[in-house]
Amino acid sequence: MLNIVGIDHIVLRTDKLNDMLYFYCTVLGCKVERETSVETGLTQLRAGTALIDIVVVDSELGRAGGGKPTATENNLDHFCLLLAFISEQEISEHFKRYNIETPKFERRYGSQGYGLSVYVKDPQGNTVELRSQV
Repeated sequence: MLNIVGIDHIVLRTDKLNDMLYFYCTVLGCKVERETSVETGLTQLRAGTALIDIVVVDSELGRAGGGKPTATENNLDHFCLLLAFISEQEISEHFKRYNIETPKFERRYGSQGYGLSVYVKDPQGNTVELRSQV
């Protein structure tokens, strides 16, 4: 059984980066933690123990998520659940019990720093990233 500790991060897609940064940083009090290149298009904001990732839709990362957010295009790319420590083997065995193929684990940055995580889809097609605590 997976032991969810909390939400690690969410990823929001935008075509209004400055407005989003003003809202989340100035209005809500988040702080910019990391920024990637303009080409990659990712800004990570600290929100307590979690992160809010803002991805510009016409960037490398943003284009992978489809068109700009509208009534028919998503602005939520994915969310990440932070799990109590679990090995790659244990999480793979967990998903095999439910006939869910486990994709490859990869090293990614999250609210706890770098660590291994895996992406899965829920029945509605939403992307859920699962990250084990170190």
